[in-house]
Amino acid sequence: MGDTGTCGCAKTVSVGSDAELLDMIVREVRTALRERRPAPATRAAAAPGQYPRIPLGVSNRHIHLTEATFHRLFGPGAKFEQMRPLYQPGEFASAHTLTVVGPKLRSIPGVRILGPLRKYDQVEVSLTDSIFLGIDPPVANSGTLDEAAPLTLAGPAGSVYLERCAIVASRHIHMTPADAGQLGVRDGDSCRVRIGGAKSTIFERVLIRTNPNWRLQIHLDTDDANAANVRDDMDVEFLGKM
Repeated sequence: MGDTGTCGCAKTVSVGSDAELLDMIVREVRTALRERRPAPATRAAAAPGQYPRIPLGVSNRHIHLTEATFHRLFGPGAKFEQMRPLYQPGEFASAHTLTVVGPKLRSIPGVRILGPLRKYDQVEVSLTDSIFLGIDPPVANSGTLDEAAPLTLAGPAGSVYLERCAIVASRHIHMTPADAGQLGVRDGDSCRVRIGGAKSTIFERVLIRTNPNWRLQIHLDTDDANAANVRDDMDVEFLGKM
């Protein structure tokens, strides 16, 4: 019988029985499906000798607090409770949320506090959040608060005005020093990465942050993630140091 196959070229096959014919059809269909199946757009294995692609995490607005500020907002006897662990070892989403209030009295309720408690108070927002709140926060690394914008935090036991707390977090990659060595970068360097998919995007000035306990992951805020049409389980391609 004649068959065009998957390449469009005519070929001739010899079939001795109905069973052989059925087997041949099944093989042809399976081959066609394999050849027509699109390659995954978001997660691909690294070729031999290449460094693995970097897992991507989207960071929504959140809060870091000192122990003193936590007790001012939740009461002197309140316990800081964990809700679920996060991707990085030792970090977690707490069971506590606050209302964030800007100078124009616009507020965002239900902003979660992340743990563990820190040595500084910080609110990480997106540019979209900051426009809504009426503030002008700098793009900065976590803990760099000299030019941070003011916000008021409201909790069940009171409110706290923080003169310098709000930032738009720099795009950054968490990694171990060993990861950094394989990528040819150091803590504090900047790099370029590419996100594939329907809205393929290259991001520059992505900060390298190292810690022996961290797992490899890039963090983008919700604005950057939406601009690149980020979906679940996406990786990014490392394009090198800037």
